[in-house]
Amino acid sequence: GQSALTLRANASREAGDPGRFSPELEMEPTQQSHREQTLRERRRKLSLVHTHTSDSLHPAAAFRLMENFTLNSDTLQLEGLKVTQVSVYPVFFFFFLSYIVIILANLGILVLIFIDNNLHQPMYLLFCNLPVNDIVGNSIMLPGVMSDILRPPSERLISYYECVLQAFTVHMFATTCHTILMIMAFDRYVAICNPLRYAAIMTSNMVVKLTVSAWGVAFVLVGILLGLTIRLNRCRTLIMNPYCDNASLFKLSCESVFINNIYGLTFTVVLFSASIGSIVLTYAKITVVCVTSKKQSLNSKALKTCSTHLCLYLIMLCSGMIVITLHRFPQYSDYRKLSAILFHVIPGSLNPLIYGIQSREIRTFLSKLIHSRKVS
Repeated sequence: GQSALTLRANASREAGDPGRFSPELEMEPTQQSHREQTLRERRRKLSLVHTHTSDSLHPAAAFRLMENFTLNSDTLQLEGLKVTQVSVYPVFFFFFLSYIVIILANLGILVLIFIDNNLHQPMYLLFCNLPVNDIVGNSIMLPGVMSDILRPPSERLISYYECVLQAFTVHMFATTCHTILMIMAFDRYVAICNPLRYAAIMTSNMVVKLTVSAWGVAFVLVGILLGLTIRLNRCRTLIMNPYCDNASLFKLSCESVFINNIYGLTFTVVLFSASIGSIVLTYAKITVVCVTSKKQSLNSKALKTCSTHLCLYLIMLCSGMIVITLHRFPQYSDYRKLSAILFHVIPGSLNPLIYGIQSREIRTFLSKLIHSRKVS
């Protein structure tokens, strides 16, 4: 065996390649065939990566991506927030305290409305949808974000199906914020523009219908949005976000996402157009009624109730607009991630506080409750 090896090496040098021994000459035909097959498979994967990856990759980076090429992996990795070692615990406690405030404030206002018969009015019953939405939306997202802050990046893992559920809840939260405030605007319109028919229009059945429509429309729209995404095959595993959303999920695919982009854009345009359009139209009519009316009590009522509703809407709209705008600037990805979390935290914290402070009925109930405890 050793003499054969020496003869082959000499033959290689005699063939005009002195001082160099080629390993390919030592390969048996079966070994060479296997090597060629492996190279062909690598070229195929590399070609697939280059064909479907939108970003321009350095060849070395493309090769690493090719080596880690995994189809439809059940485990995904979250990129998370980029937090320095010094600020880990301050950031964690900020989100932890925010979550406690969200849960206590929203549960508190739900309990107040439930136990006080004076608050069993259409306006407050429709408002109950917002605290429920804030509690569910933040409970699905914030605990995971907080736990990932304390973990090293390599351990920020989530299963694919859990990621889909989280994305569905996140988009339901954002969509129902709009639809709930739209049905609340309808209630204010009827109360101010048609006060004599308010009781006949805003019956218990109407409140139920408005509530079901607000959640049902959001469920259908978001269901289609995620349905178009889960049909795609995945060739990546990194979620470029602190939590899962639709855009992060379909970016895992190496297939065409043209339909997803078209539906996502249409969804966003229709939702914002309907939301902003209905609010502007409602408040335009309310303004006309208030300007033409000489009743001071009507104007005072409109100012109090509508200013609260409009304040909630502007907080939600501005928070959402910031996230959407930052999506267009990849260089501000860290700010986008933070704003995406604050989109849940800020409205969820402020909604019950603003409504509680502005509502005379809630203030009266709280003062009676505090006074009765002092007396006892």
